[in-house]
Amino acid sequence: MSKKNEKFINNVLSRVTVIYFITVTLLLIFMCIMNQDLIIPSLTVFVLLNIYSYWESSKMSKIQKQKSEELASTLDNITKQTLKDIIVPVVIINSNCNIIYENVSFKNMITNQDKTKYMSDIIKEISQDQESQYINKDFKIEEKTYNIIGNITKKDNISVYMLYFLEKTEYLLLEEKYNDSKDTVGIIMLDNYDEIIQNVSTEHRPQLVAKIEKTLYDWATPTGGVIIKMEKDRFVYIFSRKNIKEFEDNKFNILDKIRQIDTESRIPLTLSVGISLVGESYYELYKSANSALDIALGRGGDQVVLKKDGKYDFFGGRTQEVEKRTKVKARIVAHALNELIEESKSVIIMGHVNSDIDSIGSALGIYRLAKNQNKEAYIVLNSYGPTLEKFMESVNKEETYKDVFIGKNEAIAKVTSDTLLIIVDTNRKSYVEAPQLLEETDRIVLIDHHRRGADFIEPTLLKFHEVYASSAAELVTEIISYSNDEVSLEQLEAEALYSGIMIDTKNFTFKTGVRTFEAAAYLKKSGIDIIKIKQWFETDLSTYNTIAEIVKSAQIIQDKIAIATYTAISPSSQLIAAKSADEILTISGITASFVLYIYGEQIGISGRSIGDINVQLILEKLGGGGHITFAGAQLSDVTMEEAKEKLVLAIEEYFNEGTN
Repeated sequence: MSKKNEKFINNVLSRVTVIYFITVTLLLIFMCIMNQDLIIPSLTVFVLLNIYSYWESSKMSKIQKQKSEELASTLDNITKQTLKDIIVPVVIINSNCNIIYENVSFKNMITNQDKTKYMSDIIKEISQDQESQYINKDFKIEEKTYNIIGNITKKDNISVYMLYFLEKTEYLLLEEKYNDSKDTVGIIMLDNYDEIIQNVSTEHRPQLVAKIEKTLYDWATPTGGVIIKMEKDRFVYIFSRKNIKEFEDNKFNILDKIRQIDTESRIPLTLSVGISLVGESYYELYKSANSALDIALGRGGDQVVLKKDGKYDFFGGRTQEVEKRTKVKARIVAHALNELIEESKSVIIMGHVNSDIDSIGSALGIYRLAKNQNKEAYIVLNSYGPTLEKFMESVNKEETYKDVFIGKNEAIAKVTSDTLLIIVDTNRKSYVEAPQLLEETDRIVLIDHHRRGADFIEPTLLKFHEVYASSAAELVTEIISYSNDEVSLEQLEAEALYSGIMIDTKNFTFKTGVRTFEAAAYLKKSGIDIIKIKQWFETDLSTYNTIAEIVKSAQIIQDKIAIATYTAISPSSQLIAAKSADEILTISGITASFVLYIYGEQIGISGRSIGDINVQLILEKLGGGGHITFAGAQLSDVTMEEAKEKLVLAIEEYFNEGTN
């Protein structure tokens, strides 16, 4: 019998005895008062009755204890028999993976040779994630999924788990079948339709359009879906979700099929697709797919962005961005920006952290645009890279810019409801100089040329986001050239904008188009000093020797990719790594280069490419980003060798995806 039952019985007996004792005592006292001759007989009776009561109580206690033990034994047998015969697998196991009890269903569920392995994994996972004494967790065993429920008790510092295994394989298959039966929406857009059509003879245009549409319809028909043409270069695709897995397996080969169409020009036709599995109604799916398409276009096009499970998956994006020859958008943006500045009381311009010359040059160009309209304007600058030291020395000598550059706290204090915040040379919330400013106002303008990141800045009043552009300085120069009023740039401002274009194109070698040279020519008219610009970014002999050593240590993988490391701790490590990556690209046969360097508590990676390999896609796998020809990433909690191993794996994964 349990101690709890014994305690209960003893309590009951004690109460009965007390009541009996009080009653008898009162009667005897009364009798003695009435007749003193009865005192001795009363005491004798009192003693005898107490002896008898004690004997009866002991006897009853033994009987109750015996019955309780018999009942407990019966219940234990019933419980054990129930656990034994129940169809639900049950096991009692301790934290050392020693099985205390298992029923027949559990024995049949897992073979003996796999039992130790599975139970070890289950106990390990439960012990890592468990915060309470109750367990509720899914686990896969021999191609079947079980919902494991139970509880934990501790004895002698050892945890004991009582686990019930409820199979939910059929439920999951049914759920998967139901989800697959749902429809989803994709939005398809031809990236460079207008540019392609302009380069095709009039008589061949209908044939090209028909070939494009036939390729899309042939791709969609086997899925049972339907493609609806909305505009000349835009389609809506409605199809069943069960086809997503096949699309993912073949890496959305529609991108390759469209690219292979002969357009009678050297420019390949490319496609961007946004697909979303997030949303219940068709309207919600359409809106979500449209957002995914915006991300695809913002990343340079020629890719599919699939939104599912609260995250984005990317496919494609391996070709160079195609320059848009028309400047209509630049003119429209310039006029709209002029109006927004006119409506504002003040303008605050902000670039990215560790500003470079493209960021500062673009900011100075926008500053002059605002001052041209007699507006109060400031540039947020908390820090800048070592490449800007000589340039900032020139800026600090100019009285004009004495109070132009401010810190983030001062910028936050200056923000009002009439302030216009203009972001240049970045589109990511986490990369701006002062992320808090984004929360202080909803009057935001974005001007950038980088591929769109996951934490894209939105909403915005105006956005000039063109990934084909060589630099933000190129975009700002176009805006200035199309301004409503003639803008007279200061020589230093024109030189900063020119430097931004020159540095980002590696002296007009990479990512240059007709519009790049037109912007540079416009700035040249402002009387820029090329020699002074060259002196701003000259490399001293010591740095040059360091770069030579880094280049010398480079290792070649995949026959065309070079990886080098720079292990010295230096304030200029980021700059030296970037210049080393550029220098390695001058070696014959090298089409991409990566230099790893120490960046504070992290390992930084600077990636460069001549365009055949998309370094952005590679470094995105490591949490970085950038452009197809130049990108970067920072890795935390890793050694230099571990970072290098991660980079090599990312490169191999990139090439495997390309093969697939």
